[in-house]
Amino acid sequence: MKVAFIGLGTMGSPMALNVLKAGHTVTVNNRTRDKEIPLSDGGAKRAASPAAAAVDAEIVITCVSDTPDAEAVILGEQGVVHGAAKGTVVVDMSTISPTATRRISQALAAQGIRMLDAPVSGGSEGAQKGTLSIMVGGEVSDLEMARPVLEAMGQTITHIGPIGAGQMTKAINQIVVAGTYWSVAEGVALGLKAGLDMEKVVMAVGGGAAGSWAMVNRSGNMIKNDYPLGFKVQLHRKDLTIALEVARELGVTLPVAAYVEQTETGLIACGHGDEDISVIARAVRKASGIDG
Repeated sequence: MKVAFIGLGTMGSPMALNVLKAGHTVTVNNRTRDKEIPLSDGGAKRAASPAAAAVDAEIVITCVSDTPDAEAVILGEQGVVHGAAKGTVVVDMSTISPTATRRISQALAAQGIRMLDAPVSGGSEGAQKGTLSIMVGGEVSDLEMARPVLEAMGQTITHIGPIGAGQMTKAINQIVVAGTYWSVAEGVALGLKAGLDMEKVVMAVGGGAAGSWAMVNRSGNMIKNDYPLGFKVQLHRKDLTIALEVARELGVTLPVAAYVEQTETGLIACGHGDEDISVIARAVRKASGIDG
């Protein structure tokens, strides 16, 4: 299929590469143009703008950092809407506001362009391996058209409901992630203070009811107090902010998510915004007297 891929960050770049490796014709565009070069070296075409990338594309994928970015690359002066033909399916794989997603979809529909919201979970590892979990909102027929492209990026593709449902599901995902990472951080702190061999502890509890992706893949960061990038804490904080906004609209109380969001805000203010989300363990370690 002819695919335009817009947004080549930590997640988008390996996702686009997997689409290219799957045999699709790919045109890429990124705000920082140098990030297009590794894809063009692999056979992708480069376009000067999102609108130019969308010309002749059957599927347009956007994967950017935040709601204003998605609105700009899709509906802005050089946005996808000005290049895509009627019948094109825009698949926004960013994590943005569900309300904004519905608004963008309506604007595209007025031009005969269809849309899916399809945020992902699985981190940079999943993006590289093509094993992401993809949560899809929109029409089933549009999903089936886009499925061959999505299958190049994800192992689990789930249609949730109408447009916006994918973003609502991602909000739930990030709420659960917040609580899970926080709990792992607390458990690691307790074990360290008790003088336990934490590698053995992780092995013991990771195979039982306390097992989780965060426990298996990120507890090592928390034990070593070293947080190489997998998923930026500043992006997770942004996602939690979206989730908390939706929760307020619906009258749902999320005390753990709110606490983690505030903790992440403090970590970002201290210069840790570009570290992995597991960096929230810094706050637990410091409060526990493990670190100064």
